Amino acid sequence: MPDASQRLIAHLDMDAFYASVELLRYPDLRGRPVVIGGGRDQAPRVMADGTRRYASLRQYTGRGVIMTATYEARALGAHSGMGVMKAAQLAPDAVLLPIDFDEYRKYSRLFKAAVRELTPLVEDRGIDEIYIDLTDVPGAQADAGHAIARALKDAVRDATGLSCSIGVTPNKLLSKICSDLDKPDGLTLLTRSEIAKRIWPLPAKKINGIGPKANEKLAGLGIHTIGDLAAADPALLLAQFGKSFGAWLHDAAHGRDERPVVTYSEPKSISRETTFERDLHAVRDRAVLTPIFTELCVELAGDLTRKGYASKTIGIKLRFDDFKIVTRDLTLPAHTMDARTIRRAAGECLKRVDLTRRLRLLGVRAGALAKLADLVAPAAPYAVETLTPLVAEEPLPLFDLTPDDGS
Repeated sequence: MPDASQRLIAHLDMDAFYASVELLRYPDLRGRPVVIGGGRDQAPRVMADGTRRYASLRQYTGRGVIMTATYEARALGAHSGMGVMKAAQLAPDAVLLPIDFDEYRKYSRLFKAAVRELTPLVEDRGIDEIYIDLTDVPGAQADAGHAIARALKDAVRDATGLSCSIGVTPNKLLSKICSDLDKPDGLTLLTRSEIAKRIWPLPAKKINGIGPKANEKLAGLGIHTIGDLAAADPALLLAQFGKSFGAWLHDAAHGRDERPVVTYSEPKSISRETTFERDLHAVRDRAVLTPIFTELCVELAGDLTRKGYASKTIGIKLRFDDFKIVTRDLTLPAHTMDARTIRRAAGECLKRVDLTRRLRLLGVRAGALAKLADLVAPAAPYAVETLTPLVAEEPLPLFDLTPDDGS
């Protein structure tokens, strides 16, 4: 690894990504407050004269959550993670658009491919952000990464029509902070000598890893800014937050982070999940839940097949109407990537959950993964079979609340 003082790490973050993708196909909404978080019912309607009619937050009823919002909507108080109904109180005339993950994944692939054409050392951090190691890019050291960062921004715009913001600093922690300092379409460079001037005045919660609970506890100790945290007695941090997290807080406040840019890592699990437009009951809404559950299992099997993995542990994830999350897992005799086997195992997991409450979210997970190439003659019936639709099978009472004999 290069010496820490010579490292140049970039964090590239797409600007209001989901909303920006939607504005590409609905350019007449540019400059207006727009929220992404609706269902198919909120899709724009094309009128007889060719114009589009959009749904507004004022008309929304349900329990959806905002995925993202344009900067105009954010100025009115609507932001990601907020309930759509609450956002409707703040910005009733904002346009509401449905979520379209297929389109977002398409543009995610496009911008990442454009970046890799220029700089191959890329760490994928999600659908809309990446880390890039610029340390050994020719010419990068001469101008602290400015020219290559500008070229990356231009390449992303040429490939997608979208803007991004980039922070370039000696490490991932600082670059993550800096990519957010001049949004949208920002480019921020930072050296170690500038930490005190530019980073320490920021709120402590700007450090990625300080969540709401930790931030609240820091505030209770009189620590509000990153500078306050840097000046805090390390012994106090260790006493209040424990040895590991306390030491990390001290290092983070001083801009220390030795993590490398990781270009590839094996997945620990693969999952599929869906959040419902309305809360569903396991008995009264069984006709709705069962095909959804089946489809999640088929999609998960398809993901395993495409990525070349098989799983030995199948699990489920449920979020109820009180936001409580419940998970259950089942270990199989051998690895599988077969949809029917996954469906059967996930159904067994469901039998171990009290399903008397309404459901907000349902998910299926494949863990204990192994590469297909590493599996020698998997044992039947857990060998690779077929991904034929499960609806042709006899109905499986996956949401039947009657317990098994002996349970």
